[in-house]
Amino acid sequence: MGTHAGFILWFTGLSGAGKSTLSERLVAEFTSRGYRVELLDGDEVRTHLSKGLSFSKEDRDTNVRRIGWVARVLARNGVIAITAAISPYREIRDEIRADVEKEGRAAFVEIFANAPVNALAERDVKGLYKRAIAGEIKHFTGVSDPYEAPLNPEIEALTSVESITESVDRVLNYLAEKNLIDAGA
Repeated sequence: MGTHAGFILWFTGLSGAGKSTLSERLVAEFTSRGYRVELLDGDEVRTHLSKGLSFSKEDRDTNVRRIGWVARVLARNGVIAITAAISPYREIRDEIRADVEKEGRAAFVEIFANAPVNALAERDVKGLYKRAIAGEIKHFTGVSDPYEAPLNPEIEALTSVESITESVDRVLNYLAEKNLIDAGA
C-alpha cells in the first residue's frame, strides 16, 4: 500500500470543463497505488446529501459547504478527498480552504478546470449550453448565473487545450513535489 497524507483536491470549473473526468482518472490512479480515496461528485452529492436544495445562491453555498465538511472529515482521517462540483462562488471556496487550514490536519489543493464557455458549448453533447444560451435553462452557471474563477489555484488545468493525461500528470507532479503522495508509480 502506498503512503500518503489525507488531503483535499478541490476541483472547480464550469459544467463540462473536465472536473469529473480528471477526478475519475485520479481516483483510478490513486486506487492503483493502494491509496485511500473518495470522490465527492457534485451531481451525486446533490442526489444524496443535498436533495431538495435549489440553485439559488444560498442553496448553492449550502451545498458547497456540505461538500467541504465531508471532504474535511475524510481528509483529516487520512483519505484523499476529491471534490468535483462547480462551486461557483470564490468566497465559499475560500471559506472552506480557511476552515481546512485553521484545523491544520490536511492540505487543500484547488484545481481550476479552465475552459471557456464557447469551447464548452462546442463540445457539449447534452446541448445544455445551447439551451441555457437560448434561455431554456435558468440559473445555468457561466451563462445566466455567475462563476467566479479562482484567483490563485494551486493548479490550473487548461482542459480545452491540453489532454487529460497532461492535466492528470501535472496534478500528480504537484502532489509529489508537496510530499502529499509518493513520487512515481
